[in-house]
Amino acid sequence: MGLAALHISEGRELPIYFYGQHYMGTIEAYLAAPVVALFGTSVTALRVPTILLFACFLTVMFVLVRRLFSPGLAVVAVGLLAFGADRVVKNQLIAGGGYPESAPMVAGLLLLTHGLMTRRLTSPYAFGGWGLLFGLIVWNHWLPVPYLLGALVALLSARVLTGRRTAVLLAGALVGALPLVIDNLTAGWQDNSVAVFLGLNGAGTDAPLLDRLHGGAWFGLPMGMGLCSPSRCEGWSLWWAPVFVLLLAAAIVGSVRGLRRLRTAGGDGAEAGQGRAQEIMRLVLAVGGLLSLLSYVRSPAAADTPIESARYLALLGISLPAALWPLWRVIRARTVWAVPAALPVVALALTMLAASIGLARQVPGYHTAGEGQRQVVAALRNSGYRYVHGEYWTCNWISYLSTEQTVCGVVDEQLGRGFNRYEPYWRARAEAVVAATGSPLDAELARRMPTSVPVSVGGYRIYPMPTAP
Repeated sequence: MGLAALHISEGRELPIYFYGQHYMGTIEAYLAAPVVALFGTSVTALRVPTILLFACFLTVMFVLVRRLFSPGLAVVAVGLLAFGADRVVKNQLIAGGGYPESAPMVAGLLLLTHGLMTRRLTSPYAFGGWGLLFGLIVWNHWLPVPYLLGALVALLSARVLTGRRTAVLLAGALVGALPLVIDNLTAGWQDNSVAVFLGLNGAGTDAPLLDRLHGGAWFGLPMGMGLCSPSRCEGWSLWWAPVFVLLLAAAIVGSVRGLRRLRTAGGDGAEAGQGRAQEIMRLVLAVGGLLSLLSYVRSPAAADTPIESARYLALLGISLPAALWPLWRVIRARTVWAVPAALPVVALALTMLAASIGLARQVPGYHTAGEGQRQVVAALRNSGYRYVHGEYWTCNWISYLSTEQTVCGVVDEQLGRGFNRYEPYWRARAEAVVAATGSPLDAELARRMPTSVPVSVGGYRIYPMPTAP
């Protein structure tokens, strides 16, 4: 995303998708491009938009939960969402694409849906804005599909769409999804985003259902929702998985019963309409969360790479208020069951706090890693290297942090051509190879060039390549 932002800021590229693939839009890169243009290529330049997006997400969620549930639950839910566990920070603050912008956009779409359903918003601009936001989300990432479908069904159920409003809404959706539409019309079937998405959904090992349930739900829910320390979940933090599923199921049952009561009571006034809109949107949040979880569990990634793939549960925070609502209603009633109902909420807060503390302990290591990267870039610049080779997780930050003064092409562990997301960077011959100290690439370079004296800097080794005869 940093490289895309750099190229956009210089007017060299207008990428539709994340470099090297035919899915996941580049909204994040376009947001970062002005900051990169003004302040240069730094990690901070990329984090400014993501931090603002996270602040927008918390703000929108507060308003949404306040309108759908209660002011008290809005405070509690946003307080829980603000905890900074490892996976939460990665999803919401790291400029990796697809996640920092999806959460606030989906929350905003749901809030806008409620406003249109209750007729708080009646302007054609509001319907056009709903369509535009819907289209942007479709272009950006397909992870929010359960919530998008729920918002669409909810809006249709409110019967507020006239012919003119529908036309305005569709026009807005077309504008928002226009980059995706243009690419799909010009790309071949193999590179069509639909075909790519279907292919990715079926990629991976044929893992047993039990392994997918373990990695996707039992382990994935605590990891994805911020109850785990970096790269591991303590056994005592796994309690949240079954509790979250049961609470969402209870929320669905409660909303269905609420809709039945409203239908039985009758009435077409504003108050009845408000009540129906509330129950329908609560249902959207609960069903959207369960469908997102089911979609992830059926994916091979849930079993193959449960730690890193837990990012696919990034949007479940939007469903957290719906899961807490059954408990909150009991707490608010102040009966003898109030204390038992409060215990899971308190336990959730304490578990999230422990996970956030676990992440905070890693901060010195992250500072050291960041300083090491800056040292490597400076060493390459001082050595006059303009083109180097490196591993996948090394090359892109070298090219970005050096503002392409040193360009890096990706090689694999055997020094063969690797996965270069930005193809113009690739050249067969490099002036040097950068390898993380102790990595397989480092060992391979030492084996091939036993007399070479690499430069060790910042946790990496820079191997000068022999001059071509």
